[in-house]
Amino acid sequence: MKTRKPLIIILVLVLLVVYYLVGTDYLKQRRQHRSLASQITETTQTLALVPLPPADLGSRLAAAQGDLEAIKSSFPSYTNSTSIINTVLRLAVEIGVKAIPLVTQPWTTEDVKGQDYSVFRLNLAVTGTFTQLTDFLSRLETGKPETLVIEDLSVDNASEASGVGSDGGDRTAVNASLRIAIYALPSATN
Repeated sequence: MKTRKPLIIILVLVLLVVYYLVGTDYLKQRRQHRSLASQITETTQTLALVPLPPADLGSRLAAAQGDLEAIKSSFPSYTNSTSIINTVLRLAVEIGVKAIPLVTQPWTTEDVKGQDYSVFRLNLAVTGTFTQLTDFLSRLETGKPETLVIEDLSVDNASEASGVGSDGGDRTAVNASLRIAIYALPSATN
């Protein structure tokens, strides 16, 4: 009997310790559960505010990729720089301005927004009337090659005299200096 009493006391103490450990763990998990439940509620509310993606998202992506490929294929491949200069000079003669190629640079490869392009640059001195110059610049930008970009333009009055012609066009003589660049796909240049 004497051994039973201390054994019962030890057993009760062990049970109290186990009960304490289980009880504190239960309370800790209950607090975590409340915290997680409130996070789930907040996330659900935030998720409800996010609009659903459009139903035609796949078809829009396919169309955008098709457009990108069409634009990439519309870029000219490497073009002969002599033919480019001749095209610009023929346009100048057609418009009636005097265009003199001053400096040409060889084809170089440049990175434009993560895409490599071959670029040919040409500096020109152009003389004519203001109306002819604007017509020349307009036709340069809208004509062939389509990837021609006017990078720099400076216009000076060639003489003090100015006037309006019988057709109503401005007859003011101007001298212009311009730098153009023609972009092409680099794959054919290698």
